[in-house]
Amino acid sequence: MSGAAKGSGATGLSPFDTPSSSTLRFVIEVTAWVAGTWAAVEILDSGWAAVPALAVLLGLPSVFNVAGDKNVTGILVPGLVRILIEGLLLLVAVGASWYLWPTWAAVIVLIAGAGMIVTGLPRYRWLASGAPSTS
Repeated sequence: MSGAAKGSGATGLSPFDTPSSSTLRFVIEVTAWVAGTWAAVEILDSGWAAVPALAVLLGLPSVFNVAGDKNVTGILVPGLVRILIEGLLLLVAVGASWYLWPTWAAVIVLIAGAGMIVTGLPRYRWLASGAPSTS
């Protein structure tokens, strides 16, 4: 990526992404992929429901990115769109875990989601402000 300024973040280009915020975001993404797909299959009573559910849940965070936020590129979107995508994944992860899993497991997902929000606040502010270059 020539011309792109590297931020001070430890996990990517974003100057506000930390190992803890990145890890918790990844935990929520994986939970959304697994539990969201599983819930779609259960709710629609069809194994075929897994295909579009997984395509959407994997595709959104993989394809739509903000310039300077990560080392990967795709379709560049404003920071607010990325926040909405991550919010959707959080809702799917928490909602599907409460629908499918025992209470103790759903509580763990809820705590991870709260941790994702708290540790990610500086990054979310940066994204909401248009993800300005820090160089």
